[in-house]
Amino acid sequence: MKKLYLIGGTMGVGKTTTSQILKKNLADSVFLDGDWCWDSHPFKVTSETKKMVMDNIVYMLNSFIHCSAYQHIIFCWVMHEQSIIDEICCRLDLDEVELISISLVCSETALRQRLQRDVDQGKRQQDVIDRSVARVTMYQQLNTVKIDVSHKSPEDAAKAIILL
Repeated sequence: MKKLYLIGGTMGVGKTTTSQILKKNLADSVFLDGDWCWDSHPFKVTSETKKMVMDNIVYMLNSFIHCSAYQHIIFCWVMHEQSIIDEICCRLDLDEVELISISLVCSETALRQRLQRDVDQGKRQQDVIDRSVARVTMYQQLNTVKIDVSHKSPEDAAKAIILL
């Protein structure tokens, strides 16, 4: 049976890095970052672009599910509302797939430190810190396995996911 890992978390919590490590540690795996399905400039959030990104994500994930080359499918995205997870899942062919839905969470202090490091390195803009911190508590409301990465490296987070 295939496994589909949905890995959510606020910006800067370590979803992409953890997912890339997970991909390398699981046999026959493939990774999709939801941000890749909506990488535009300028970034526009409209009803049309929201529909487009969901269509893109569902198409790609179903393609991976139906491809015999992959046994482990890793998807990460912010997914801060249960309705986002539910919409993705209800549109996927999950008959022969074990779904593992995870939220990476961390303390506000750890998140601020991680994001400030990214800002200092020019990887992110300063405004991401407050936007990300504002979403931290939203993940506690989701029907997901919570993994606190406040004091975990991305390697340790990936190991914890593998053990689920």
